[in-house]
Amino acid sequence: MSILESKVNQRSDNFRQNKQDMLEMLEQLETLHAEVEAGGGEEAMTRLRSRNKMPVRERIAMVLDPDSPFLEISPLAAWRSNFNVGSGFIVGIGVVAGIECLILGHDPSVRAGAFNPFNSKKLMRGLEIARENRLPYIQLVESAGADLRGEGGGDPEAAIMRETGHFGESGRLFYEITELSKLRIPTISVVFGASTAGGAYQPGMSDYNIFIKKQSKVFLGGPPLVKMATGEDADEESLGGADMHTTVSGLGDYLAEDEMDGIRICREVVSHLNWRKKGPEPNSQFSEPIHDDDDLLGLVSKDLKTPFDIREVINRITDGSEFEEFKPLYGPSLTCGWSQIHGFPVGILGNNGALFSECAEKAAQFIQLCNQIHVPLVFLHNITGYIVGTDFEQGGITKNGSKMINAVANSTVPHISVIVGASYGAGNYGMSGRAYGTRFTFTWPTAKIAVMGPKQMAGVMTIVQRAAAERRGLKFDEEADAKRAETAEYWAEERSKGLFATSRVSDDGMIDPRDTRIIIAMTLSACHNNQVEGTKEFGTWRM
Repeated sequence: MSILESKVNQRSDNFRQNKQDMLEMLEQLETLHAEVEAGGGEEAMTRLRSRNKMPVRERIAMVLDPDSPFLEISPLAAWRSNFNVGSGFIVGIGVVAGIECLILGHDPSVRAGAFNPFNSKKLMRGLEIARENRLPYIQLVESAGADLRGEGGGDPEAAIMRETGHFGESGRLFYEITELSKLRIPTISVVFGASTAGGAYQPGMSDYNIFIKKQSKVFLGGPPLVKMATGEDADEESLGGADMHTTVSGLGDYLAEDEMDGIRICREVVSHLNWRKKGPEPNSQFSEPIHDDDDLLGLVSKDLKTPFDIREVINRITDGSEFEEFKPLYGPSLTCGWSQIHGFPVGILGNNGALFSECAEKAAQFIQLCNQIHVPLVFLHNITGYIVGTDFEQGGITKNGSKMINAVANSTVPHISVIVGASYGAGNYGMSGRAYGTRFTFTWPTAKIAVMGPKQMAGVMTIVQRAAAERRGLKFDEEADAKRAETAEYWAEERSKGLFATSRVSDDGMIDPRDTRIIIAMTLSACHNNQVEGTKEFGTWRM
């Protein structure tokens, strides 16, 4: 393969400004991550330790193999909501006894590990990752059940309104855990404390259950609820203690002496699973990119109207900076080609502007070719959408754009998306946005995701409302519309930011650009736990 040369001028004013802006955004991310790691705060952490309990991140660190990485999913969920940043659950992929596993941990320092709308989405996302990529599923359980505050933060009416959607997600949890077992994907629960109501069904539906003596408590209804429902005065140990469940009810399979013993047993259970990856092994003889990944900090401007060459990203994430470009002279605003990342063969699609008919045709053909040879696809988004206008419509942009979306929707090789800049409208669909069964989606701090650009959205609304006023014979209030458009553009801008999207669990996390290569490699490794198969079956295309 050819080595992609770099034309980046690290001394230019634009590069230096972009890098400074990116470092400031990363500093904000570090502050938010520190807030997430603090859990429920110093007082709650002190209370945990006084009960000989480890914080959830220490539990996860102990269950992982020494010095192995942990890829956390949606760590900033619930930012700018009435819930703690991070939402009280930790979900991620890590290596346990040499096996990649999906790990869920309840943080008992945050509202006693209770379920809320944000961490329910994270939990369901974790189950989806485990199912699609065939990863053993480990739950570190300690949950008080549903957080009855709802997103209204204590408003009973708001809590009831939220519960309609949240109950469906938490109820689906039971189905998903059972389905993993049906698919021969092992499920393991280590119960570290009280697991009530919905939390009780997590071990209830698991293949293996590890309880901790005088610490684990599992019951559908705790003593207060039992008293209110039946009048019975029950104590926690006889109602749902670890000794009772391992000697009387049979819910528990292993009885651990303490938390570290429970973690030891969990690792032993994973080690006996006789787990084998189904996908092909990577080429272990790979080389690092020849270009400095620190340059990724200065490529993208906060003003996404400023163009940059997506090849400058590609040559900093691929093995040896090598890239075999496909149809380089046709549809040049979309770059396609083959390479390797940490020894895994990949097909890469990256935007250098809007998608034209030629780009869409090239992409559709390239996706078909990658499916024929069972090669995963990596999508690098910087896309304002498909080109619009009379000439382009007459030239078949809707028809050819539909071919590309058809190819994306029917492709069966793993898709991994990284949104480095804009990802607007149908361009998001064509580049395998989250709605298209993408295995993993990550964003850079510069990312923006929306139906269209904020300024365009406000302008479209003005045109539509002016036309509506004319049809009714009314005078259009220009001053009021200007204020409305300004407000609409502001909120559209705020909600289009990648940080807002990641806080609503619309992707798998916002990442430091310098980590792009290793994160793609980790996700490719996870994907290869399952068979990597392409398809020749596509829907009908308008030719």
